[in-house]
Amino acid sequence: MSVTFGGMEGRQIVITGGAGGIGQACARQLLQAGARVLLVDVDGARLDAARQTLGGGNQLGTHVSVIANPEQAAECLDAAGRPIYALIHMAGLFEPDPLDPDDHSAYDRALSSNLHNAYDLSVAFKSRRDTSVVSRIVLCSSGAYRRGSPGRVAYSVAKAGIVGLTRALSRQFAPHTLVNAVAPNAIATPMTEAVFQERGPAIMSIIPLGRFGQAHETASVVSFLCSDGATYITGQTINIDGGAANS
Repeated sequence: MSVTFGGMEGRQIVITGGAGGIGQACARQLLQAGARVLLVDVDGARLDAARQTLGGGNQLGTHVSVIANPEQAAECLDAAGRPIYALIHMAGLFEPDPLDPDDHSAYDRALSSNLHNAYDLSVAFKSRRDTSVVSRIVLCSSGAYRRGSPGRVAYSVAKAGIVGLTRALSRQFAPHTLVNAVAPNAIATPMTEAVFQERGPAIMSIIPLGRFGQAHETASVVSFLCSDGATYITGQTINIDGGAANS
């Protein structure tokens, strides 16, 4: 699906979780709009495959990182090799949380891989942004922040934290950076396959549009938030869920 977004030509954008379904969909749209894109992901082989799929030539770069601490967050942004117009943070971990009183590791991983890295990247972005324009940060929350996700309590906590982070940063970084979040829910990607197999009918029953979403439908909202059409939007979390938030 081809959609045109203005104001991207030659601008540097960094996408974490870049080898994932939504990350690649964002990259495809932004490359088509003339942006330079750096994909960051934990999996080098998947990054190589994404690069083959996307093409992009010298407009597309890759960087392997788990973004486990502030130093690695800074390295991710420095890998772009130029001031950054937009940070799109799609990287995250979606795993079951057993609520085991003797094992805190699932909670720790959820917070580290979904929220702490967003904070570290945003802090690093402040000194690496393109100061010639109003820059952008787009973080990824989830419908889980509103409704909760059964079996994934820690993930739900982390994604709620993204909303608070977005609101606070939008005030602190104003007016030089617009900070927004998207909250996808029931989007068909490799990450959601297992939960769709487990709870697909129950999830579908609360979606007024009667279908699961596609990666490009989330990417188009992200691309819009990075475009010249979104210059008066900041501090917002946009639900992309087929109407489920209203059910």
